[in-house]
Order: sequence, then structure tokens, then C-alpha cells
Amino acid sequence: MKTFIKNMLPLVFAAATLPSLAQLKLPQPSSGQTISQDLGLGKVNITYARPNVKGRTVFGGLVPYGEVWRTGANSATTIEFTDNVSLAGHAVAPGTYGLFTIPGKSEWTIILNKTAKQWGAYEYKKEDDVLRFTVKASTVSPAVETFTIQFSDVKEKTANMDICWDKTKVSVPLSTDIDVKVMANIEEAMKGEKKPYMQAAMYYYDNNKDMKKALEWVNEADKANPKEFYIKYWKARILLKNGDKQGAIATAQEGVQLAKDAKTDEYVRLNESVIAQAK
Repeated sequence: MKTFIKNMLPLVFAAATLPSLAQLKLPQPSSGQTISQDLGLGKVNITYARPNVKGRTVFGGLVPYGEVWRTGANSATTIEFTDNVSLAGHAVAPGTYGLFTIPGKSEWTIILNKTAKQWGAYEYKKEDDVLRFTVKASTVSPAVETFTIQFSDVKEKTANMDICWDKTKVSVPLSTDIDVKVMANIEEAMKGEKKPYMQAAMYYYDNNKDMKKALEWVNEADKANPKEFYIKYWKARILLKNGDKQGAIATAQEGVQLAKDAKTDEYVRLNESVIAQAK
């Protein structure tokens, strides 16, 4: 009996210390990151863990070719869309998804899975996939030590989601069609007491809408704020797009003087750029 108790004492001591060990906070070998990117009227949010190469063979070794990967480390990577988007031309509804991939030598399969929160890919189920498509893989130099997901070539309605690690990079094109929503928002806002003349005129200019309507709206904005150099700048641009070069020059010259008076060099340069284009 004494021998039994003596042999059990180390186990009892270890069990007693387990709660304190569980509370010990240590840095994660693969650090976590959450990134957010505006896209159209919504956002794209990605949460993932970032392993390092550490001298290992990554793709075709640590991460086997042809097998489903969590696209990072620890918990599966999640991607959230707050508005309707398209990935490589494939429509995706708003929501949060698990972002899985199947790496290959020359192309990867990109997977969105409806089970967003899961550890690794151990419980991944193909039947829960919302979307699957392939993209080409490319070689990068220098090699990327820390696994990275980032956004590049970002515009108002498009962007690329880049997945980079070691010597490999894949890019997934994202896009969103916001025109119908924005046009409806403008139409509704124009019924209100405070009409967004300036914002509406800028949207019409940037998206090649009715330039006569854009000029009508920017004139209203100019009438309400005749000393605003940035309004002069946009009015000059809209006049130029309407083919009125002389009007554009005269308006931009007013903008230059107002910007000088306000000591705002940026809008001095911007208004001068319109004058140069109109000549």
C-alpha cells in the first residue's frame, strides 16, 4: 500500500498543477492576423494564422499537393463578405466562410466552405462547400518567409486577394457591382431636403454617367458654397468632360486663387492640372 501511494504521489502532484499550466500564456508559433478591406459599399474581412517557412520545404512538403489545406495554421482561415461579391466571376452572398485551398504545382483550388469555424481541415466536409474554382499559381522572388494574405490593385469595385508563402503566390480577383444600389441611393437622396449634389456629381463623373446632370448638380453645389476650391476643381473637370474648355479654364483659375488664399497647395496643383488639360 505504501509503495502504491508513493508511486501515485507524482501523478497527484502533476494533476494538481495542470490548471496553472493551462493558464500559462505563451506566444503563438504562428501569429494571428485579421485584415479588412473596403470593397464597393461593403468590406472583406479575413482572419488567419501566419506560419513561417523556417527552412522547411513548404508546398509539396509541409503542405502536400492535392490535399485540402486550412490556408494558414491553427484554426481554419475565415473570410467575411458584408455585401454581395464575385470571386473570379463566381457570385458569393454576404456571410462568413471557411477559406480552404488545395495547392498544386501550377494551379490551386480555392474553396469557400459554409462551416467557417473549425480547427484546421480535420473536420472539413466537401458537401459543405459553397464554392470551388481554380486559379493559376506563380513563382515569386524573393521568397516570402511568413505566410501572408493581402489585397492588391485595389480600386472602388475591384481588388485582388493575394495568398503568398515561400516562393508561391496565387491571386484571386474580387469584384462587386454597386452601380444599381448607388443609383437608387442617389435617386432617393435627391427627394430629401438636403440633396447630396456634390457626391452625386462626383459619382456621375467617375462612372461616365449623364454629364449634363452632373454639371447641373455641381452648379448647385457651387452656388451653395462659392468659396470652396475643391468644388471649383470638380466643376472644372465636369465642364471639361462636357466639352466646355473655356468654362473649365475659368472655373479652375477661380479654384487656384481660392486655394492660394486658403494656403492649400494641393488644390492649387489640382486646379492647375485641369487648366493644363484644357489648353
